[in-house]
Amino acid sequence: MAHLQEAAVKQITEICERYKDEETPLMMILSDIQKEYGYIPLEVQELVSEKTGISVAEIYGVVTFYSFFSLKPKGKNVIGCCLGTACYVKGAQQVIDKFSEILGIKPGETSEDGLFTLDALRCIGACGIAPAVQINGTVYPKMSVDQVSPLIEKYKNGGVA
Repeated sequence: MAHLQEAAVKQITEICERYKDEETPLMMILSDIQKEYGYIPLEVQELVSEKTGISVAEIYGVVTFYSFFSLKPKGKNVIGCCLGTACYVKGAQQVIDKFSEILGIKPGETSEDGLFTLDALRCIGACGIAPAVQINGTVYPKMSVDQVSPLIEKYKNGGVA
């Protein structure tokens, strides 16, 4: 916890206190921390453990099980490529491979400039418009390899075409 700034310790403590009367507060605490900081590193998990009495092992298990929690900071633009069955059979693997090639990162990584994080998602519930890609909450339907480069350029220019 030596790496956490005093203000962060105070804020995380306040988040833990907010849910002290809940029977199962962990998901709410972690969700609030993820929203506030964008990720949940080990130092934060240790602090949450100290404040709640929940073991670090249990906290780590939850953080690594759910894809919306992250151990590392995410990029400014988070690209989620759905690799669920419907998307996969319609070419999602080629789409994510193209994102990976152009950005020079693998799924789960963030570009050196901090602009992009590439995530492989299991299902985003958009099977009817497969293959689907989600960027910062916006879903792009029926993605093709040819659409990847223009989409990256759009987000390099602040999200405008």
